[in-house]
Amino acid sequence: MKYQQRKKALVLLADGTVFYGKSVGTDGSATGEICFNTGMTGYQEIFTDPSYFGQLMVTTNAHIGNYGVNDLEVESDSIKISGLICRNFSFIHSRVDSDSNLLDWFRKHELVAISDVDTRALVSYIRDNGAMNAIISTDVDNIDELKKQLAAIPSMEGLELASKVSTKEPYFIGDENAPIKISALDIGIKKNILRNLAKRGAYIKVFPYNSTFSDLEGFNPDGYFISNGPGDPEPLEEAVELAKEIIKRDLPLFGICLGHQVIALANGISTYKMHNGHRGINHPIKNLITGRGEITSQNHGFAINKEETEANSNVEITHIHLNDNTVAGIRLKDKNIFSVQYHPEASPGPNDSVYLFDQFIENITKVKNSLS
Repeated sequence: MKYQQRKKALVLLADGTVFYGKSVGTDGSATGEICFNTGMTGYQEIFTDPSYFGQLMVTTNAHIGNYGVNDLEVESDSIKISGLICRNFSFIHSRVDSDSNLLDWFRKHELVAISDVDTRALVSYIRDNGAMNAIISTDVDNIDELKKQLAAIPSMEGLELASKVSTKEPYFIGDENAPIKISALDIGIKKNILRNLAKRGAYIKVFPYNSTFSDLEGFNPDGYFISNGPGDPEPLEEAVELAKEIIKRDLPLFGICLGHQVIALANGISTYKMHNGHRGINHPIKNLITGRGEITSQNHGFAINKEETEANSNVEITHIHLNDNTVAGIRLKDKNIFSVQYHPEASPGPNDSVYLFDQFIENITKVKNSLS
């Protein structure tokens, strides 16, 4: 590859701190809450995860783009991050089954990305000072104007984003003759979650974020699922009411990430914005029921209140994050309802937690058998 002269670019944080780098290829600016992911692989799955909508992604792995992109390795229909910040961007790639290079993929989606940033220093700064809004731009000589643009960006706290990534119309996944039917509320659902349910003998109807219990019930499902997604869970009042109705009727329910937080809110447990959040594929979890450890894939900036969870007589904590002792899973006592804060579909990441899908199917089957 011949030498290319690249434009200067910068990262401007909300507190005025600036980090410099070079443009990957698309001129312009992008804004969002800055966060970092510690995964060593799986960048394509990260970039298309709806839970990252509205965020600028800093990748801690030094090389991004070295294995190109594959059209099958996506979690949604488009790139969901607002922009990318990395250390070394690979303009060429070496992988037999790649469909294209990362640069062309970014250009197709008009994504602003910058490289040659001291990401070790940037991540260290974010860890110390917390997640905050930021802007990345090739307009390096007009910082005052960039500060004005940045000041107009709303905080992630209190921000409802599920409506930005949810399906507009219901759709189906799986074999229509499958023995189990599941109604899934899409508040940012990942494709691999649906694949995991379908391969376990489920036919799934996926509903928009603002669907009612009556909508989901109309599919005559055997179980219900509330997905992962972006933003603050507290504005999702319709999803919380939906969860309350499912809980009241003691129907099988499984929630992941944002869905986990929605189920907690439906039980009177509050949520809070974390200093940095958990984003990576090596987060250690302890299953308090079995005593076993799990290495998990995580992506969330909010968590549920541990003290309120412990004080709730209807809820049991099932999983704990071993790095900071935050709640990573709950179940409702005497009900077929549970949820986890992390991503058991594990794409990218390990497979320690896929048993949770089996547990959900077992709950559904148990209820079906009791009614037959």
